[in-house]
Amino acid sequence: MQSTQHLKAPSIPHAWAESRTDFHDAGWLEPHAERLAFADPEFLLRRETRGIRFQLEMLKPDLAQIEAGIEHTVVVFGSARFSDMVTARAELEAAQKSGQAPAIAQALTRVRNAQHYENARTFARLVAQACSCLADDEKLYICTGGGPGIMEAANRGAQEAGAPSVALNIALPHEQQPNPYVTPSLSFKFHYFALRKMHFMMRAKALVAFPGGFGTLDELFEVMTLVQTKKATQVPILLFGTDYWTRLIDMEVLVEEGTISREDLQLFRYVDTPEDAWKAICDFYQLDVTAVGKDNEGFANLSPRT
Repeated sequence: MQSTQHLKAPSIPHAWAESRTDFHDAGWLEPHAERLAFADPEFLLRRETRGIRFQLEMLKPDLAQIEAGIEHTVVVFGSARFSDMVTARAELEAAQKSGQAPAIAQALTRVRNAQHYENARTFARLVAQACSCLADDEKLYICTGGGPGIMEAANRGAQEAGAPSVALNIALPHEQQPNPYVTPSLSFKFHYFALRKMHFMMRAKALVAFPGGFGTLDELFEVMTLVQTKKATQVPILLFGTDYWTRLIDMEVLVEEGTISREDLQLFRYVDTPEDAWKAICDFYQLDVTAVGKDNEGFANLSPRT
């Protein structure tokens, strides 16, 4: 059914309207002319002060990560809808007891996709364990969007290895809460998708895209575009799950139609196991974790970009 919307309705909701509930809870809702400008939330959230909010949203997570010593990250993308294997199998068992064919089919799909959750969890744990021997300013930290599904799995794997991890969450109409495995002091909430995606790239030394939907594709192609146009330094871009990605997108069609160059296919590679993904990152940077742990050699080209 086609929806209608008034022509004059704002394309992007005003930040003040979106934030009124939070400020009401804090007792800040009533405007006050004598309030200092920088202590007046209604003023700061006006449409005219959007540029200031861009600056603040860029600065707050950056300063916090600098203070925490987070310089290099491995960004993990993927569906927010996948669950862990224990949950998926329990749902399958319940569906089978119901005897309803559609529910069973859906539950089987969730079990299949739960393997992606477990792979993301294992990959993040592997990265955290492998990097534990590095100096503080050389460590690679897991960074996700902070939500459920693949994001939860990666934060969970890092936590299981005893490592902190970063979450760049986004305020959505259907509120997305940080998953329980995020390091609280490194959990950041964004209003603007653009600023959030910029933060993903600022410290990224590798990006691993697990199967996902529109959000995953948006983040993946943003990164590919930045690297293709040389607006960002080349980093490993890994598409985890060859079968999923090759069924979803036929990259050869882009080459055949002349919309990309054949060498652009070198911007990414497919991987199918956590070990292969980590090896691809190590190979790219000529990183020998054992050697680094002994004599600090072999860790090439991991200085932060400006």
